[in-house]
Amino acid sequence: MPIFKNGPMGDTAIYYEQRGQGFPLLLLSPGGLNATIEFWGFTAFNAPEVLSQWFRVITFDTRNAGRSSGPLDMEDPWGSFAKDHIGLMNHLGIDKFHVLGCCVGTSHALRIMKEVPKRVVASVLEQPVGIDESNRTFYPNVWKTWAEGMMKKHPDMKLETLEAYGRKMWDGEFVLSVERDWMKTCQTPTLVLPGIDQAHPNAVGKEVAKLLPNSEKLEPWKEPAELIPPTIQRIRKFLQTHTPS
Repeated sequence: MPIFKNGPMGDTAIYYEQRGQGFPLLLLSPGGLNATIEFWGFTAFNAPEVLSQWFRVITFDTRNAGRSSGPLDMEDPWGSFAKDHIGLMNHLGIDKFHVLGCCVGTSHALRIMKEVPKRVVASVLEQPVGIDESNRTFYPNVWKTWAEGMMKKHPDMKLETLEAYGRKMWDGEFVLSVERDWMKTCQTPTLVLPGIDQAHPNAVGKEVAKLLPNSEKLEPWKEPAELIPPTIQRIRKFLQTHTPS
């Protein structure tokens, strides 16, 4: 089982998988704090399966989800996730790469783009998560299912600690992991696929596309189902257009 050890004490273990050949594409899974490779099977299209036809696809279970584990960073949880993701690419000897994030993975993608802007060649943001007036009471509680699972794995953990961590993740503003002012400066070519539900507000996706100066917006892309094949081809073409020769 491929495991990447991260952190100053090697106390973070990230389970990852690779498939396909070509330019590296880091996939950032949906699923909130429970984001794992398996969650791709519940999305509009199975990105690891589909995109590995054209790219070297890297997928993983997020810290403390599935087969991955690590400490809870109470000060900067989004930053600690970014260190895991960037560290994994370092571990694999990959300098430049594309990223595609879905749901919470879009916020992780944006944080990676902020931390190592010269390494992310292009990005795809599939139904960005974000907080607006339509879901402000929804997101602060999305940590609960994850916390229940954590307490089963680690009976010594206290619910109060897990709640504090979950609220630190989800009590912020907009896309949670980066600020609007930074997004206005981001030069990474980005294809944005806005969401259409409470967890992925359409208005948030549209604002993300508007803020990023080098972005393209694709919608509708998800419904009806007949749109999915051309959406996949649009993603392929977008990433290949920005792949270094």
